[in-house]
Formats: sequence, C-alpha cells, structure tokens
Amino acid sequence: MIAFDHVGKRYRAIVGRDVRALEDFTLELHAGEVFGLAGPNGAGKTTLIALLLGFLGPSEGSVRIAGLEPRRYAEAHGIGYLSELVSIPPMWRTEEALRRYAQLAGVPAGRVRSRVSEVIEWMGLGEHRRKRVKQLSKGNLQRLGLAQSLLCEERVVVLDEPTHGLDPVWTQRFRDVVTALRREDRVILIASHNLDELSRLADRVGIIDRGRLQRVVDVRTGAERTVGEATSYRVTIARGAELVALVFPAARPMGRGEFALEGLTLDAVNAGLAELLARGALVRAVYPAHTMLEQQFREVVAARGAE
Repeated sequence: MIAFDHVGKRYRAIVGRDVRALEDFTLELHAGEVFGLAGPNGAGKTTLIALLLGFLGPSEGSVRIAGLEPRRYAEAHGIGYLSELVSIPPMWRTEEALRRYAQLAGVPAGRVRSRVSEVIEWMGLGEHRRKRVKQLSKGNLQRLGLAQSLLCEERVVVLDEPTHGLDPVWTQRFRDVVTALRREDRVILIASHNLDELSRLADRVGIIDRGRLQRVVDVRTGAERTVGEATSYRVTIARGAELVALVFPAARPMGRGEFALEGLTLDAVNAGLAELLARGALVRAVYPAHTMLEQQFREVVAARGAE
C-alpha cells in the first residue's frame, strides 16, 4: 500500500555541504499491518514521516500511497496523523477543538457532533470536554491529539511518539486502541523510541540510522532468538541464591536475588536452572535481558560506533 523506492532527501545548506537526511531508502508497508519505526535521534524518522505525509518531496526516488504521490493521496483520501509535539491553540476547549478538526478533516456536517462524542469517550476525555487546552495535563493533551488523529476512518494512520506523556494506565489502553484500529485495508505506522511498546504493537519494525534503513525486524514470526544463539538473561531466586555461583560461575549479582547471566544459550540456561532446582533452589523468574528488537537495535547502534 505504501512504497518507498530508493528515496533520498537532502537539505541544501546556505554555506557548507548539503545535509543528507535520507539515502537510498526502500521499503514497502502492507495493508493490514502495524509497522513500527525506530532509530536514534537524528536518524531520519521525522524526514521520512514528512515525505509520507506529502509535506516534503524526495530529492531522489519516489514515495507512493496506493499508487499516488502522498500529497495527492492525502487530498483525495486523508491521512490520520498524530504529530510528535501536540500543539493546539491554548484557549480552545477540548470539544471545540475536536469539532474544528473534524470540520477541517471533512467529517460530514451531520456526523461531526456524534463523531466528536465518540472519540471523546474512546480517549476518556469526557470530564475534560469543556476545559481549555491550556488547562489539560500533558497526558490529557496527548490523548486529545490522539483523538483528533482518529476523527476520520482513514486507511493510512501515522502516529509519531503516540505514548509520549501517557501514564502507565493509558499506555496500556493505547494497545487496545491500536488493536481496534487494525483493519485489513488499513496500514498503521508508529514511530517511537519505546522499543518495548513497538515489540508489543507492531508486526514489523524498521530500524533507521543515518538516513538508511538498517534492517527490518519481524517481531511476530521471529518472536525471539533461536535456541542455539547466545544472549543475556536475568534470573531471580527466591531461595538458594548462594547456589547460583556454583552453577553459573560468571553470574553477576544485581541485588534482591536477581542475577545477570551473560552470553548463554537457552539450552545452557535451562540446564543450569535444572541443576539449581535439583540442589534445592527456588526460582522466581527467568527472562531475556533484552527483547529481540532491543537486541537488534543495540547491534545497529554498536555497528555505528565501531565504524
């Protein structure tokens, strides 16, 4: 549905050399999927989103949404968009702001009031509907921004740092929002620094750095590391912590019965846990130190540092 084909973007400098924000970026996003975008600051995520929304044009290559240039697609069909920084006139009231955005987004006049009420209810803003924007907390302002991005039933939804400022309760509820938004004819792009959230929400995650797509991680079908691959784990012992050093000599104590196990395969971890249990230890928990996505992100950043 969305195709980036060898896209490059450079910004011309008044003095000095041009700045290349994107280079040879090729990627396809499919209808029906949630795609995550991750990368360090300055990696090119903002430029990529601006190209997708039609705010900018590429210096090289092409961007197409359903075969159309982004600007033409947005004008004809609309794109749901939550910006990284939510900026709404401070004197507007919550409900008033959503009515204005609904009219701008092309919601039919007879549907504006009901649709605004629906997204207010969905985002839990009922008690704040008559408050001025300047009176909203950071989290409530973020939910207002999210509400405006969902006023229409667009087939393309772009959410830039959607959980920024949300409390833990609403961070979890946001997962339900994404689940409800999933549709076979819709593509959802979520750009975030929160790798844990992307692991939970996305089907695939693209890792971008220095303007290039470094790798695409399939977080659904490739859920975790293969059994024979060495990685890091954490184990928490409820009883018998003194036995850990006998079974895992390189284990690093982290306090409160937790130990770091570095560079072990899953087979080695299981064999060690079996020995701990046989010696009378009581294991409270064991889990990978990093998700697959976190590990791959670390590898990309480490590769940059090694150059």
